[in-house]
Amino acid sequence: MESASTLHGQLQRGLGRAARRAADRRGAGEYVYDCVRRDPRQDRQCESRRLYYARLIVDLELPAGPVAEHLFDPSDHLEPADHWEHGDHLEDGDHWEHGGPSDPCGGDDGRVDLALGVLADLVRLSRREAAAPLRRYAEEGAQWFDAVEELIGLADPSLTAGLDELVAARCDDSDLTLLVPSRPNPVIEAWAARQPRIAEALARRREAGRAARRTVATAPGRDGHSDDELLDLARRRGEGAISAIFELGRRRAPALLDLAEELLPRDDRDPGPSRYGGAVCRALREYGPGTVPRARVWAAGGRGARADMGLSILARYGTRQDVPLLMDRLRTTLERREWRAAANPVEGLGRLRAGEAVPLLKAAWTESTYAYLRPRILTALTRTAPHTAEAYAVEGLWDCEEGVRREAARCAPLTRETRIRLQRLHHDGAEETGVRTAAAARLMT
Repeated sequence: MESASTLHGQLQRGLGRAARRAADRRGAGEYVYDCVRRDPRQDRQCESRRLYYARLIVDLELPAGPVAEHLFDPSDHLEPADHWEHGDHLEDGDHWEHGGPSDPCGGDDGRVDLALGVLADLVRLSRREAAAPLRRYAEEGAQWFDAVEELIGLADPSLTAGLDELVAARCDDSDLTLLVPSRPNPVIEAWAARQPRIAEALARRREAGRAARRTVATAPGRDGHSDDELLDLARRRGEGAISAIFELGRRRAPALLDLAEELLPRDDRDPGPSRYGGAVCRALREYGPGTVPRARVWAAGGRGARADMGLSILARYGTRQDVPLLMDRLRTTLERREWRAAANPVEGLGRLRAGEAVPLLKAAWTESTYAYLRPRILTALTRTAPHTAEAYAVEGLWDCEEGVRREAARCAPLTRETRIRLQRLHHDGAEETGVRTAAAARLMT
């Protein structure tokens, strides 16, 4: 990744300052295209860039062509379509062999993931010409299933007319069910009217939703067990162990802390926590301040899953006594550029309003290549140094991360520039609902 002092590096990080600078810099468009072609995200499941780059393409009046050209690079390959006849479909257990959901090795899905998202968001931003390459890739591309999901998400049947035959031919029943969104969708409704197998997938998804609402969240029969019985059940790691762990957490039983020391690795040379160790971590997050004394011991004792859990607890429930440890851990993670590990120290120092952390927070904002960290940083800055945070909140209105834009909409100072930006966020149909709501509320003040 390029240096954070350059426009290219700032665009890679999804910083709002880059979006504001780009219009005045020659060559900014090529940097945007490069970011789309070479996805800069560390974590594609958590970090956002698609709407950020789509907005830049609109604001810089860039054509969508280079994004489409990236999709159809010669390295992208799909089995010739003439192997399939309309009406043919896969039986359960069979697999479409090039890029379908049952074949994660069918091409490099990461190569085109961001580009597909950018094209879909361009359509949402009224750049309708971006729909044509998205539709063509759904028909011809190796990662066609992802393109189909994007087209369904656009909820415009006019963009998907006739595609249902191809989808029904390529997908087995489980894959069709995956394509059905949890909310009503006009594309799926239109397809279901023409394709019986898609209608069946829609019916399965609806029934699954009804069944989930009928399910009782708590496992029966645990309330009658003593803490020792639940601990024994958890240690046996068989049926009912996970429910026993969560029941111990609900009771805030000291036995859960003992179990954590048994199941969580002591240092970073050990493998990560097992399934049962992960359940312990989730249970401890809701345990409350009673975990703090033990958490201090864990956090000071190494760099493994146990220490991380201790740090997470201190971030949520610690006191001013824990600021030096949190500061030391934040300083270490920044020096090592271990951006994900900085999340808990940032959160804890912000909650404790530790003003001494402000220089580190400012450095992390600018340098971090993990954009998902920035919502925590902005929240921490607004709590520890409200005046200093104002400039970061203004920048945050242009940030790639929804969490940053939402927080910035709540606290950025109201000026002519920020009011215009808030109005755009409020009226932008491509924007996340939480951001639109926060922008609308702020404009009423």
